[in-house]
Amino acid sequence: MDEKNKTIVAIHLLGLQTPQSLTFFVFFLFLLFYCITICGNFLIITLVSYSKTLHSPMYFFLSQLAVSDMLLTTDILPYMLHSVLENTTIFSISNCITQLYFFGVSITFECLLLTVMSYDRYLAICKPLHYPLLMNHQFCWMTIITSWSLSILAVLTYTLDMSKLHFCGPNIIDHFFCDLDPILQLSCSSTNLVQLLVTLSTIFFAVIPFFGIIISYVYIIVTIFEIPSITGRQKVFSTCSSHLTVVSIFYGTLLFVYLIPSRGQSWNITKFVSLLYTVVTPMLNPIIYSLRNKDLKKVVGKIIDNVLKLHFCSHQNMQKF
Repeated sequence: MDEKNKTIVAIHLLGLQTPQSLTFFVFFLFLLFYCITICGNFLIITLVSYSKTLHSPMYFFLSQLAVSDMLLTTDILPYMLHSVLENTTIFSISNCITQLYFFGVSITFECLLLTVMSYDRYLAICKPLHYPLLMNHQFCWMTIITSWSLSILAVLTYTLDMSKLHFCGPNIIDHFFCDLDPILQLSCSSTNLVQLLVTLSTIFFAVIPFFGIIISYVYIIVTIFEIPSITGRQKVFSTCSSHLTVVSIFYGTLLFVYLIPSRGQSWNITKFVSLLYTVVTPMLNPIIYSLRNKDLKKVVGKIIDNVLKLHFCSHQNMQKF
């Protein structure tokens, strides 16, 4: 059989290609990022579950965002840490497509979730009297289950078709994870159907939700400007500023990565920006929401006070003995 037509068994990811002198520094830096991401998002989930004051739609959606961020960073970072130490990572085709699948599910779900969260803020600000009725417990669970289901099925459609492709030629990908375009470049068979399915998925689960977010915020901004006092405007805007920041970072990096040319010198830029939405954004999300949220701060403060009181009481009991 001709060497060019042989099916690729393993794929080599070149990773970040850091200088040897910086290997351990980069490794421990990203290990720190991973630990902060997991701990920060797990803390958000725990706080929302623990405190009754956080049993509201906004915090329920925030806990689901934390789950998505943990999935995304766990799908990418452990392999990237390995590639930093070894300067390369070897994947089988099936493992590479599996990594792409979980990456796609997480990104798709986050697009849908951010849209639901913007609708939540729209109802809370523009329709406050109807908010408890429309954004009830049943509706929240229904939207989350639907979002996860659509994400799983949408990504499954094109990753299953990708698994039927014939991969040959160079088995090297100049990236730190198995992204869509680099994998398709290794295919010797037609990728038209895969690209069509990806395009349709992008339109329905990224572009349309993005415009939904924009429409929600247009109504929110109009409502805010109708508030007579500056203090009132600032108070209302503060309830959605964290979400707006997360949306800007998330969609900003995605648009930059998938709109710039993806060959030649631009790969270094692509890898850097890819780091923002696969590593940095999942780490920043809990920080952004925590720093700008009084309710979360109060719950954390109560937990710390309870721990200190418990420690003080146990210390006093030990002194008595």
